[in-house]
Amino acid sequence: MNQHCIYLRKSRADAEAEAYGEGETLTRHEKALMELAKRQQLSVTKIYKEIVSGDTIAARPVMRRLLSEVENGQWTGVLVMEVERLARGDTIDQGTVAQAFKLSSTKIITPIKTYDPNNEFDEEYFEFGLYMSRRELKTINRRLQRGRIAAVKEGKYLARAPFGYRRVKLEKEKGYTLEIIPEQAKIVQMIFKLYVDDGDRLGIQAVARRLNELRIEPIRHDYWQKETIRAILTNPVYAGKVRWRYRARKKTSADGKVVVSRPINNSGDIIIANGLHQAIINETLFNKAQKYMSENPPAPVGYKKELINPLAGLIICGKCGRSMVWRKRPNNNLQKKDYIVCHARACDNVGAPFIYIETRLLESLKKWADEYRIKWIGVEAKDNDEDGVTLKRKTLAKIETELATLEKQIDAAHNLLEQGIYTIDDFLIRSRLLAERKKLTQVTYINLEKELSTEQSKSNMRKDLLPQIEKLVEIYYRLPTAAAKNTMLKQVLEKSVYIKTVHGAFSGASAADFELTVFPKIPKYI
Repeated sequence: MNQHCIYLRKSRADAEAEAYGEGETLTRHEKALMELAKRQQLSVTKIYKEIVSGDTIAARPVMRRLLSEVENGQWTGVLVMEVERLARGDTIDQGTVAQAFKLSSTKIITPIKTYDPNNEFDEEYFEFGLYMSRRELKTINRRLQRGRIAAVKEGKYLARAPFGYRRVKLEKEKGYTLEIIPEQAKIVQMIFKLYVDDGDRLGIQAVARRLNELRIEPIRHDYWQKETIRAILTNPVYAGKVRWRYRARKKTSADGKVVVSRPINNSGDIIIANGLHQAIINETLFNKAQKYMSENPPAPVGYKKELINPLAGLIICGKCGRSMVWRKRPNNNLQKKDYIVCHARACDNVGAPFIYIETRLLESLKKWADEYRIKWIGVEAKDNDEDGVTLKRKTLAKIETELATLEKQIDAAHNLLEQGIYTIDDFLIRSRLLAERKKLTQVTYINLEKELSTEQSKSNMRKDLLPQIEKLVEIYYRLPTAAAKNTMLKQVLEKSVYIKTVHGAFSGASAADFELTVFPKIPKYI
């Protein structure tokens, strides 16, 4: 093997140079590396171009693919403008790159120097180059952070524009500010008025429900959610401020991988400054909303002691594909029923009383189990005769013998060539025929092995799942909690698809006039 590839990636300095008219970076680098390959007579068969920007390997999909191929020993060498282009992230990323190239003996070829990972001095030089690159990156990041903080204190806006605004470039200076979107601004003003109005105040959930009832277009979801309303009510941007570090990126480690999250910052180092943009609401109204918010803080995660909906995550809307949710009877009115409904704003699937859906679900599971127990009696008998699993096992054994014979025939062909009985042409013809036969036999073996594995899995699932379903139907109503019911249902049920098109209360149809299709955790075909 003597194959090489090229890896191209822009740096921040390249992006700045392009802004001053120095030309497209990747094109220039590609030309330079192709000329290098020509001078050194290297065979280049692939060019990688990293389009996205990222300091870590996890943020660079092309680099991850290249590293995988390097680890598999696919390349003799990788051409790159500088070693820093390969890894400029933390020491873990740099170690990953260095180890991949060293263990696979893959060379790193730059216009200045070729690095042989098995050469002690080259390895030290390579690692030193990565170390210096890391120091430079930290310096750049510190400078960027200082610049961002200075921009925020000047009232400029750095993040994505919130609902009600669009981000616009400042004239004759660096940076951005916000411009009001009048239609959306009216909705923001409505939200604050509904929440703060002393005459008829609404809670956060009630505000979301009012907007959904008015068919007001939501931000990103199909319907307004209380979390969205809370985010708007607590955002000082609407009072003419800018905020920084409120939800800064935080890196943690989980299962050996770096996980990036954006939790709310409660450490007290949040920066709030007067913005350059126009406010949508006045500061007095905003402060009043914060006062009410502090009196009714959001419930902590997991504040509910137990699950109240035993069908949670199991009932899927047959029209939009979303999970349907529990709607509790209003004000615990015993004359009303708990409902299961689809919350998607544009979905017209009609909800039904929870008790009807729960009863239908258990009836459907029992019917499914009864029907398939009868069908599986014949299947189990077939699995035990010569046409079932046993026959496939015998066939696999025969194919294994055929493959062993083909291996011997391939060896024999080599021997005949060495003895002069076969000419080169005879040998090539014979080798191709044997190789084709071997490939077809291997494909047959793999397919048959998959069929046998599938049948055995079906058999095991029948033996395990069917008794579970029958046991569930028998003891369901005796289970002590909704959580216990939900756990047991999820052990046997993949999902259940619900469809209802008629409003019973207005058309005289029954509230139980709906379709419910169950999907147990086993294929429905035999």
